[in-house]
Amino acid sequence: MSPTARPATEWLADAVLYQIYPQSFADSDGDGIGDFAGIESRLDHLAWLGVNTVWLNPCFASPFRDAGYDVSDYFSVAPRYGTDADLVRLVEAARSRGIRVLLDLVAGHTSDEHPWFTASAADPADQRYIWADPRDPATLPAGFVASPGPRPGFYLPNFFASQPALNFGYARPDPAEPWRLPVDAEGPLANRQALREVMDHWLSIGLSGFRVDMAASLVKDDPGQQETVKLWRELRGWLDARHPQAALLSEWGDPATSVPAGFHGDFFLQFGPVRDGIALRSLWNNFEGTVNEQWQPLSPYFGAEGLGSPQTFLDIWRSVTDTIGDTGYACLPTANHDFSRLACGPRTAEQLPAAFAFHLTWPTVPAIYYGDEIGMRYVPGLPDHEGSRLGPRYNRAGSRTPMQWDDTANAGFSTAPAEGLYLPLDPDPARPNVAAQRADDGSLLHLVRRLIELRTSRPELGSRAATEVLHDGYPLVYVRGGNHLVVVNPRRAAAELDAPVDHAAPVLARGVEVGDGRIRADGLGYGIFEI
Repeated sequence: MSPTARPATEWLADAVLYQIYPQSFADSDGDGIGDFAGIESRLDHLAWLGVNTVWLNPCFASPFRDAGYDVSDYFSVAPRYGTDADLVRLVEAARSRGIRVLLDLVAGHTSDEHPWFTASAADPADQRYIWADPRDPATLPAGFVASPGPRPGFYLPNFFASQPALNFGYARPDPAEPWRLPVDAEGPLANRQALREVMDHWLSIGLSGFRVDMAASLVKDDPGQQETVKLWRELRGWLDARHPQAALLSEWGDPATSVPAGFHGDFFLQFGPVRDGIALRSLWNNFEGTVNEQWQPLSPYFGAEGLGSPQTFLDIWRSVTDTIGDTGYACLPTANHDFSRLACGPRTAEQLPAAFAFHLTWPTVPAIYYGDEIGMRYVPGLPDHEGSRLGPRYNRAGSRTPMQWDDTANAGFSTAPAEGLYLPLDPDPARPNVAAQRADDGSLLHLVRRLIELRTSRPELGSRAATEVLHDGYPLVYVRGGNHLVVVNPRRAAAELDAPVDHAAPVLARGVEVGDGRIRADGLGYGIFEI
C-alpha cells in the first residue's frame, strides 16, 4: 500500500502536525496578508523540518469578523489567499514533499453574510438556523440576537453575534420553547447533508482531511452530548466508506468523548471540560498572554521556578488513553491560534528545548504551531484584530503575528509597508528567525528537526509505543518502547535521582547524564538515551 493510500487510522500514528495561520505565514503578493502561494514557497522549510501534515486555519470565503471562522461560502476560498486553483497547487506541491494538508471546517455556524442565513432571515419557514419568535422577548434564554431581516424574531449565535448557529436540532424538547426542533427535522437533516457535501468537495480535490471547529457545539441542550456523538459517528461512517484515507480531527478538547464519537483524534486544549483544559494549561500556561479570568491560576510544570507538577497532565492523559485505546489519538499542541505561544511572559528561549524534548517524545500526536520551532514569542499589547480579543487579558492577536523568516524588512514575511501588515511584527530587535537558526547548528530549530527525525525513525518514540513513567517530579523520567529513556528537567535548579539502569547510551542530550545508577540533570536539561 502506498503511503498516500494508507487509511487515516494508520498514517496519523506517524503524523507530526504543523498548524499554519495562513494570514501570517508568508505573503507572496505584497498585500500584507499571507496566502496560498506564500505557503507553497515555504514548503521546503517544512519538509526540511520533517513535518508531514499541515493544518490550515479557515481559508473559505468570509467577511473575517472572526478571522475566517465566520464562513460565507464553504465552496470557495477567500480571495485574500488566492484562488481554488492556488489551493490545489499548494496541496499538490505539499504532496510531492510527503506532506498532507488538512483544512479547518467550521461545522456549527456560518457568517451572518452566508446566503443560507440571509435567505433564512427572510423566510419564516426556513429551518437551517435556530429561530425563536416569542410573544415576550424577555422570556428568551440569554444569547439570542434580533433578526437582521424581514423575518420576525431572534436567532441563536454559536460564538459572536455575527456567527449564527446552524440548526442541528435539540436533544430535548421543551413545550415552552417551540423552536427546539428534533435532530431529524428537515433543517437539521439538510445541514447534516451539507457537511457531507462540503467535505466531499474538498477531499475530492486532494485534501487529506479536516480539523473541525467547535465540534461539540452542534446539537443543542444535549446531555452527555449523546446526540452530537451520534451525528459524528454517522458522518465518520460515511467518511470511512467514501474517503478512508481522510482524517477527522476535532476541536472538542475531550478526547475521551470525541474519539469514541468518531473522530480520529482530538486536541488537549486550553478549554473544554475542566479536567482536559487543565491538562494543557498545567504544562504550558504561566498566566500570561491569553488568560481567561475564570481559569484558576496554577504553576505550569514547564516553569523555570520548578513549582509545578506533571501529575495533573499525567493523570488525565492516562484516563484518556485508557478510554480510547487504539481507536484514535490524543493530540498535544505547543500552542494554537487561540492560546499563548510557548515563549510567553517569563518563559525564555533557554527553556524551550526541554519543552520540545518532552513534546516530541511523548505518546501523543504532536502539533507544532507555526513559528514555535524557532521560539517566536507571544506579542503583548496588540489591538483587537478580526475578533481577536475575548476578554480583558485574552487577546489572541499576540499568537498570530507574522512568521519570522529572516532579518530583512518585515522579517521576510511580506514586501508590504510595515503599517500594511496583517498584524505587526514582534518589535524585539533580537526576535528569532528561520535563516539565522538554520545557520546555527545549536539552535532550537535544529533541535526540533533532530527530535522529529528521532521520532519518525524510531517507533519507540512515536504515538503507539508503550510508556512507563519512572519519576513524575523534577526531572520527569519515562521509558518509551521499553528501550528509550527520556529525562526532562524544565526548572533552573539541577536534580539528581536513582536511575533504573547502570548505563545508558545518549542519543540526544544536553545537560543530562545517566551512569553509575544515577540520573544527573542540569537545570533546563533534557536527554534521550538507549537502554
